[in-house]
Amino acid sequence: MEQRTPGKGILSWIADNLVVLIFLAFTIIGLAFSEVSFSWFLSELTGRLYRNGLLVISLIIPVVAGLGLNFGIVIGAMAGQIGVIFVRFFGLGGIGGLLLAMLVAVPLSILFGWMTGILYNKTRGQETIAGLIVGYFANGLYYFLFLFVMGVVIKMPAGHPMIGQTGIGVRNTVDLGMADQGGLKYALDNIIKIPFCQALILIAAIILILQALRFVRKKQEMKVKKNRILTFVNMALCVAVIAVGAVSIATKNSLTTVVKVPVVTVLLIVAACVFTELILKTKLGQDFKSVGQSQSISEVSGINVDRTRIIAVIISTVLASWGQIIFLQNVGTLNVYNAHTQVGMFAVASILVGGASTAKATVRQAFVGTILFNAMFIMSPEIGQAVFGQALLGEYFRTFMVYGVIGFALGLYTWKANRKSRLTI
Repeated sequence: MEQRTPGKGILSWIADNLVVLIFLAFTIIGLAFSEVSFSWFLSELTGRLYRNGLLVISLIIPVVAGLGLNFGIVIGAMAGQIGVIFVRFFGLGGIGGLLLAMLVAVPLSILFGWMTGILYNKTRGQETIAGLIVGYFANGLYYFLFLFVMGVVIKMPAGHPMIGQTGIGVRNTVDLGMADQGGLKYALDNIIKIPFCQALILIAAIILILQALRFVRKKQEMKVKKNRILTFVNMALCVAVIAVGAVSIATKNSLTTVVKVPVVTVLLIVAACVFTELILKTKLGQDFKSVGQSQSISEVSGINVDRTRIIAVIISTVLASWGQIIFLQNVGTLNVYNAHTQVGMFAVASILVGGASTAKATVRQAFVGTILFNAMFIMSPEIGQAVFGQALLGEYFRTFMVYGVIGFALGLYTWKANRKSRLTI
């Protein structure tokens, strides 16, 4: 009897993209039943995308290397916060202060990533749990440093605005100050900003040109009808986006009120995406993929598995430290003892919403997941207000969704893996 191959048919496609479809439906329903304007929604969504994008991108390489969902990026976030605290302690700010914070975070995140990688090598197969536990352990050391060491072991100047009234420990909240007044807030975002509609036209035009060049260069290779149709659909969508942007500018409709796009921040996130794609095409990237598929075969092939896994964790930790610095300069306030605690949960939930799993993750999935997950965060209070008359119920719901999507996605991945193994047998 002929058995059907997994992945074929509409039901299999729905099963593969169930989490994505749920969040997409949630967002559409939210926009339909709430009273929020589409321009306000876009402003909130794009702002969160710039703020959280790099943190989610930092999860891709560990997944490819077989380390699963790296909850240990919270340690990278701590390294980034240490860099920010160091810079603000000496009263530095602006783009110079931001770059210095990133520079300070690099050696710390490399050290933390190396130590975390060693731990993961000792706990093979349990990296997700190990990442959670090491995050809690590092959090204790972080508290010890800023609650006790700074002020008791390392004497602090009396009356410093970052130090508590007792002279011991850093204050709970540190104002990063505006960049144009010597602070860090918007230090990166405010370098260059362009209107949203102009950015929309520019991005769509770039994608359109790249798609056209790809079609011309690989026309002979595109013998599969599905690939050619997909290319034409992408080009048509780009043309439609350009038209919408042009009409919006001409008519000055609500899209022109969406917040401006921070060009440098976006370019930095794009650079991280390009870096991730390029490194996966190098010898090191092939080693990541080989180790992720089979550690035993990789060892037989001469790949240093332990070293490769450690490098993957270090890269993830460095990207996470920079992602946290970008997040903080956008927020403008550092909650010293809590800002990093949920970084791992939110980033992991975002990439899972995009369709990733513990064994596969791509830049596209990270991008889609960040959009859908943050759309849910934005719409939850609005839906709670519209449906139940209480925005607080929406707050409870989105907290539930953060943990629920992680458990659901992991359970769905395990079910599909078991089903595939049964069909293979």
